[in-house]
Amino acid sequence: MAILDIIQISVSILLIILVLLQQRGGGLSGVFGGEGSVYATRRGIEKSIFVSTVVLAVLFILISILRLFL
Repeated sequence: MAILDIIQISVSILLIILVLLQQRGGGLSGVFGGEGSVYATRRGIEKSIFVSTVVLAVLFILISILRLFL
């Protein structure tokens, strides 16, 4: 079980880092009359970070379910 703990902690740390690396424009600037929502496609490294985040999130959920049953 210790190996699952280490894997889950590692995945969670990587997931946190990838979420923090994703750029979101504006924050609360829309509330104060800032830039409106503009649709932009993800390209290059931004797309890789997004896909990696989704993969790590699914992996984290699967490891959590596995730990629940073991």
